Amino acid sequence: MNPRTALITGASSGIGAAFAEVFAAEGFDLVITARREDRLRALAASLAQRYQCRVHVIVADLSAVDASARVCENLISQGLVVDALVNNAGYGVPGAYLASEWTRHAASLQVMVVALAELTHRLLPGMMERGYGRIINVASLAALVPAPAGHTLYAASKAFVVKFSEALAGEVRSAGVHVTALCPGFTLTEFHDVTGTRATVSEMPGWLWMDSPSVAREGLMPSCEVRPSMSPAP
Repeated sequence: MNPRTALITGASSGIGAAFAEVFAAEGFDLVITARREDRLRALAASLAQRYQCRVHVIVADLSAVDASARVCENLISQGLVVDALVNNAGYGVPGAYLASEWTRHAASLQVMVVALAELTHRLLPGMMERGYGRIINVASLAALVPAPAGHTLYAASKAFVVKFSEALAGEVRSAGVHVTALCPGFTLTEFHDVTGTRATVSEMPGWLWMDSPSVAREGLMPSCEVRPSMSPAP
């Protein structure tokens, strides 16, 4: 039986890299994509050696409006069939809503909302035809609680991810496709370094924090079993 293949966006670090390792450990081949080619290549080499899996690298900036289409064209050109999709790519724009130009906000929405929905739309038909698919959309605890000032679009984007995932799950479950919205809380990644909030969040107690491998493992809960030898969840 040929291994299934998982596509993971934002795989160069943090939760995305952790998902790549979890899927590799489950016997999947991988397609990993992000902007930083050097990190993707290093991760690919490490996982291929440790898990004896095939790892394909696609360098892409999902803030570009045609990036999702180009990723899928790359998959087709290589004859790759995606059985599991992890929409993990995302980032926060720090500061008040009007502190950034609209182009910066638009780029973040393209990554966290449009690309997520488009990749799902493009890859879902094949999953349904084959009667097997796993889609994990990385949302956030921010989607479930009142958003503080300075998180205007981030929390709203993650709330979209939750509602989108809930509705889609109801549509496709009977076809053997399982959709999950993963809502981690504070996680030890580069996220807060990028947004410039590391000093602030570092004052929070340690028990509030999770690590990326734990988040990824929780994303593969028993009802979303992904082992290639298993039948789709009922």
